[in-house]
Amino acid sequence: MKALFFNDFGDASVLQYGEVADPIVTANTVLVKTTYIGLNFADIYRRRGTYHLEKHQPYIDGYEGVGTVVAVGKQVANFKRGDRVLFVDVPFANASLVAVPADQAIKVPRAINDQQVASIGLQGMTAEFLVHDLAQNQPHDRVLIHGISGGVGQLLTQLLVANEVAVYGVASTPAKAELAYQAGATTVFMRHDPWDTAHHNFFDTVFDGVGKTLPVSLATTKHRGRVIFYGMAAGNPPVIDPVKLMSESKSLMTGDLWDYLDSAVARQCCANQLFDDVLTHRVTIRPATVYSLAEGAVAHRALETGQVAGKILLRP
Repeated sequence: MKALFFNDFGDASVLQYGEVADPIVTANTVLVKTTYIGLNFADIYRRRGTYHLEKHQPYIDGYEGVGTVVAVGKQVANFKRGDRVLFVDVPFANASLVAVPADQAIKVPRAINDQQVASIGLQGMTAEFLVHDLAQNQPHDRVLIHGISGGVGQLLTQLLVANEVAVYGVASTPAKAELAYQAGATTVFMRHDPWDTAHHNFFDTVFDGVGKTLPVSLATTKHRGRVIFYGMAAGNPPVIDPVKLMSESKSLMTGDLWDYLDSAVARQCCANQLFDDVLTHRVTIRPATVYSLAEGAVAHRALETGQVAGKILLRP
């Protein structure tokens, strides 16, 4: 099969494209011929060697994709050849064939095409989890989203606006701010402006997937508010003093998506909620930026440098 792979950790130049051995189909897996593969910032960390990566010779990055089942393990009863499936936590995804454990395969409705599914898969399920399981905002709450023009940020915005929450955000350029306004944001601040000085103790909730912005997030959250910390796109956050949090009655919340979606049923239920939000127009899927799998190094650089707003997909 064809795959995007590397032998040593480093920058995007370590990535190579070519033939590697096909994956082995075991009794409880399905073999998926991928049509689109999602690129996420965690893949950048894995390539750099700073995030967990499953052992493989050579290394194959990626954990998210969509495609068609082409072979089924002997003990798999709920999938058949020809089924369309999404997977969002399966290693070695940067390939034309991926062996997916049956309990991690998610059935996809016919009304949504493969590119749309891949554009919202992991990021959409993450947004659903953040909104419904962690934040639990009420109508008319004021929330702030760092990196609001990113894939998760755009979906978060739409879900919150649909729940009558006032959404503010932080973006790096006017063009990216415009994307946030199109998604329904009330106000978008430029990242390098001193917006935070006028918004101390202002937001009911701040969604922070950036990491190093955590002190700003806590400062702009109002007393008895909460910061939802869900990622480190710009690096590890600084150490936070819990005593100061207690004195201001501010909560720092986090959670692992897979600690919540810990079964096939939980994964499918979360995905079904996402698909329903799309089909009922609570969420609009923006067109993804698509690169061929052979252009994987170019796609990695585009994500690292912020050249692209929204989802990046790789096409085998």
